[in-house]
Amino acid sequence: EENLEFWLACEDYKKIKSPAKMAEKAKKIYEEFIQTEAPKEVNIDHFTKDITMKNLVEPSLSSFDVAQKRIYALMEKDSLPRFVRSEFYQELIK
Repeated sequence: EENLEFWLACEDYKKIKSPAKMAEKAKKIYEEFIQTEAPKEVNIDHFTKDITMKNLVEPSLSSFDVAQKRIYALMEKDSLPRFVRSEFYQELIK
């Protein structure tokens, strides 16, 4: 669930035009999903976390791109197959 929330937060972040609002949203995303012990910490490797932290020194529209791509790949390999096998999905396709 946190993976999807992170991915959606990144998509919203990319729509921000104001540098001040971008910095504010970047901080919120970092604190909610990236930092160690974050409330909804996503499972990314240290390399990706380090790149993301460096990108946040001067936030840009691409600050979360590497982390977002890693999370997308995780969802593709794990969340989607699990959802397709779920009882909920099986009921929907009947």
